[in-house]
Amino acid sequence: MDTARKRQLTKAPIAEINVNAYTSLVDMLDKACRKHGSRRALTLMGCGISYRELDRRADAIAAWLQQQGLPQGSRVALMMPNVMPYMVALLGALRAGMVVVNINPLYTGRELEYQLRDSGAQAIFILENFAAALDAVPTDVRPPCVVKVMAGDMLGWKGRAINFTLRHIKKAIPSGTLPEAVRFSTALRQGGRLRLDRPELTLDDIALLQYTGGTTGVPKGAMLTHRNLVANVLQVDAVAQPALGELASQPLTILSALPLYHIFALTICGLFAVHAGMCGVLIANPRDLSSILRAWRRDPVHVFPGVNTLFNSLVNSKGYAALDFSGLRLCLGGGSAVLRPVADKWQALTGVPLIEGYGLSETSPVVSANPTDATEYSGDIGFPVPSTEVMLLDRQDREVPRGEPGELAVRGPQVTPGYWQRPDETKEAFSSLGFFKTGDIATMSPEGRLRIIDRKKDMILVSGFNVYPAEVEEVVSGHPGVLECAAIGVPDGHAGEVVKLFVVRKDPDLDDQALKAWCRDRLTGYKRPRLFEYRSELPKSNVGKILRRSLRDEALAGQAPAA
Repeated sequence: MDTARKRQLTKAPIAEINVNAYTSLVDMLDKACRKHGSRRALTLMGCGISYRELDRRADAIAAWLQQQGLPQGSRVALMMPNVMPYMVALLGALRAGMVVVNINPLYTGRELEYQLRDSGAQAIFILENFAAALDAVPTDVRPPCVVKVMAGDMLGWKGRAINFTLRHIKKAIPSGTLPEAVRFSTALRQGGRLRLDRPELTLDDIALLQYTGGTTGVPKGAMLTHRNLVANVLQVDAVAQPALGELASQPLTILSALPLYHIFALTICGLFAVHAGMCGVLIANPRDLSSILRAWRRDPVHVFPGVNTLFNSLVNSKGYAALDFSGLRLCLGGGSAVLRPVADKWQALTGVPLIEGYGLSETSPVVSANPTDATEYSGDIGFPVPSTEVMLLDRQDREVPRGEPGELAVRGPQVTPGYWQRPDETKEAFSSLGFFKTGDIATMSPEGRLRIIDRKKDMILVSGFNVYPAEVEEVVSGHPGVLECAAIGVPDGHAGEVVKLFVVRKDPDLDDQALKAWCRDRLTGYKRPRLFEYRSELPKSNVGKILRRSLRDEALAGQAPAA
């Protein structure tokens, strides 16, 4: 590599990490459970367990899985929202030397069948509310080992009341499904009598298959190794230290409203929280804002990872301003771009800035973050985290000059070695220098700060000019009558494409003329929306990211009725 190229590589302005301090992710988590044994590990609806209890129950699940005859390296699917058994099953599967496959519990039978078939999962832990989806999967694809989890498991008498209500009053549990399944409570009880045969694990063993690409193509399983996940936990820990300061050694609470089956929440709210000895305050349904308010009142929050749509919903909800923010030290924004109007409202309400970072499933996920002792929202994604290099590439994989937009490419210990059983797509995903190509367009300042402009696939081409939807959305979301919005490109006979805007109103009287006037003063002509559609809600991914592709597909098919 020539000298000029070396200068262009940007590393984090903070210390490197030492991944080799641990022999595996299991080693890291085991040491945390022993170190923090008496602390609360998890709490849900006011019921909690300690790290000592988490450790014991994870051992029981690990031993039970081994007794089922599953060899080391078997794939174990987890299809649950944020309920107590999720972390127990996760740690248990990893301790048994198996590979965890996270599955969105809202998947249909077709989607579930694809992921089970592709991963070759041999066991699944599934919340029984969603058992009908697994019942629809052909028997030759269905894992031979099925464990049914109940929402109230591990919550004592309150859990039994919850299970009774869901089954007999709300009728939320389908009857007659998965008769071969073993109850989670039974697996715990049986496993508690067994001896765990701890396998030898290395940092290069696969720990997780995290499926990605569902919004842009056929989902692919990003192989995340023990090294990848240990590295990212240590990277996050290093980034968080300036914000947490002397509190870092004390018992802190982290609000786990984002779904743990998503890589952002899994690494931050799951793995990093355990490593740091935090108490994870679980929220089973983040769309139920009242459950977040109740949880916050019971356990005032120190660390809060979220996405733009969640922050926006909270600052516009009744009751949130009355919460206790005195302990809040770190608010991390990711998953999708945090918009400045939302960030400004958040800081005005809580007194704590939103610290935006960037990542994706293939990078475990964190690539970069703003300094966590910042006093205000920056509007960019900060610097690469420790031990991470980035480059910006043109369409021929050549490096672009500083200040020019290019595809963000990443190299570091948190980057996946590739996609499960997809050598061709793995090869295509990396540059000749071994940098993973993210598909996101970014710019880099002379100081090395990164700013995401937009997804390469989402870019709109208007009369030959590039229009980035995120810029349009940030401008429009600043209008006091707008709750949410999304911009896409639609075909136009004259300009090639024009900008179409989907809007969720905060002011029911908001109309096209008001938005056009707002944009006229803030966007150059070709960037202004030409078409408007008003909806009661926008389609979102499981982590709350607005799905532009779904809107674009509907618009192109002529199937976008106004709300």
